Amino acid sequence: MPAITSSNVAQAIVKLVAFDALPALEANLVMGRLVNRNYEASLAQTGDTVNVPIPGVMVANNIAEGGTVQTQNPALGNAQIVLNKHLEATFQIPDVTKVLAFPNLLQQYMRPAIIAIATQIETDLINLYPNLTAISAVGTGGAGLASEAVIDSAEKSLFKALVPESIQKYAVVSPDAYSDLRQIGRFTEDRITAGAGQAIASGQVGKLKGFLFFRSQLVPKIAGTTYNIGFAPDAFALVTRQLPQPLPGTGAIAQYVNEGNFGLRIVMSYAPGTLAQQFTVDVLYGVAVLRNVFGLQILS
Repeated sequence: MPAITSSNVAQAIVKLVAFDALPALEANLVMGRLVNRNYEASLAQTGDTVNVPIPGVMVANNIAEGGTVQTQNPALGNAQIVLNKHLEATFQIPDVTKVLAFPNLLQQYMRPAIIAIATQIETDLINLYPNLTAISAVGTGGAGLASEAVIDSAEKSLFKALVPESIQKYAVVSPDAYSDLRQIGRFTEDRITAGAGQAIASGQVGKLKGFLFFRSQLVPKIAGTTYNIGFAPDAFALVTRQLPQPLPGTGAIAQYVNEGNFGLRIVMSYAPGTLAQQFTVDVLYGVAVLRNVFGLQILS
């Protein structure tokens, strides 16, 4: 068994913080869990540009008897996403060794930091809604979302735009719009919606007209109009890259954690001014519309 040293304890503490950080972040994301996520372990800096490929278009060739195949060279599309978001949330723990003995103590420090980061990522993604211009918005501003026809029109619009039916579609709506959906009679009857009637018992709308519905307090409301979003995952991209390790000999210890195409960095250092251990949870990312035709605004 290796000897217990201050270095071993420090590494163990950082790993413990890192182990808890990403699951906590995932639990507080809505849009961030649904969009196309692009992550690589390559190091990057704020301002770097990442090229995300978009599949090209091909045509079917009717080959006649004795004919030859038609070679196609589909050009891959390209979305350039700038890593212009470097979020951090920092907290201090006076007696950090207690974290090893009482893991629940870590959650009390970690939760506010993670919620702050998750909230900003969600806000950045939701605020991409004005860039969904390929498909006309459905619904009427200020009229609520109490009409089944609006949801039907949203699904029809994505289908007519050639979004494959096999791809799951999502709708992120405001709390008021979500409440409107729960009061549409047909949407709360099990005999019609194959289980969506759970909205009465559990409050969860579930899947309607091909959309899985989620609610968020961050959906914007401007001049009386709420801008809900209906989309397939490739409508948006969330790109993250690893940040560099701290310089050797500076006393800081970093640990990377990544899961499901998303990554964070955890840095532990000593804060001499407060005689405490300081933890910084940070992430480098960029967001953008990836395929404009895969999303639309649902007004209410």
